[in-house]
Amino acid sequence: MDQLLQHVVNMLVLGGTYALLGIGLTLIFGIMNVVNFTHGILYTFGAYMMFIVVHQLGLNFFLALPVAIVAGWLLGAVIEITLLRPLRGADIDTTMLVMIGAWIAMQSGALWIWGGVAKSIDNPFPDAPLVIGPVSVSWLRLFVLFAAALLIVLAYSLINLTKLGKAMRATFQDSDTAALMGVNVSLIYTSTFAIGSSLAAAAGALLGPVYVVFPQMGDLAAVKAFAIVILGGLGNITGAVIGGFILALAEELGAGYVSSGYRDAMGFLIIIMVLIFKPTGLFARAERVG
Repeated sequence: MDQLLQHVVNMLVLGGTYALLGIGLTLIFGIMNVVNFTHGILYTFGAYMMFIVVHQLGLNFFLALPVAIVAGWLLGAVIEITLLRPLRGADIDTTMLVMIGAWIAMQSGALWIWGGVAKSIDNPFPDAPLVIGPVSVSWLRLFVLFAAALLIVLAYSLINLTKLGKAMRATFQDSDTAALMGVNVSLIYTSTFAIGSSLAAAAGALLGPVYVVFPQMGDLAAVKAFAIVILGGLGNITGAVIGGFILALAEELGAGYVSSGYRDAMGFLIIIMVLIFKPTGLFARAERVG
């Protein structure tokens, strides 16, 4: 039982960042119908921004997180304006090829700029973990958990409780009618991609200090983000959050009770089962955004 409680705590920390990845990806797909293959490199970008702000600029660790989120937002806006806006109206195959090319080019750029040596990010938290009964958790992971939870709440509130979120949901329902009602559809698309990108960068910025930072770190994260979206149902924000925690729980239990080498395999085994028995996802619904 003690071991199970420890795995549950680890799942909460990991699941929060997985949920951020899933929300960003499903938001972009649900509103723009774009399969964002740059999601993983945006995750990597967030981690490197954390490294730059803390180690090269010498700024406060806690300030580095919002800087990484804003940087991810700006990079996402640039990608949408330069690559996706000229392709608006093109078929999804063309868009996918462009995004795959952007992912490869950006990853190669990261390797050229920062090199292939993994980098660690210092943090201000004590090395001694917080011990509560049979459960111990590092202060850094506790910060990751609360920061991820806060960002999930903010993202959900933005989509459901703000004027921008209402315009985003209207654009998803019918972009032509939304445009007739005065919605700037081009601005909504740019904002959507920028917000989704900032969430991916936030996930990378949070997990970068927990592990190490290297140019290919986003590859597996991107695959997991797609897995989360499949679990939750394409375009379903709530499903993406739940799917992130389900995947994290499967990985933790697989690593703890089977083998650490099967951590990733256990999660994807669940994905295969979901695709076989419920291809639309566990929480698919008619209105996919909000």
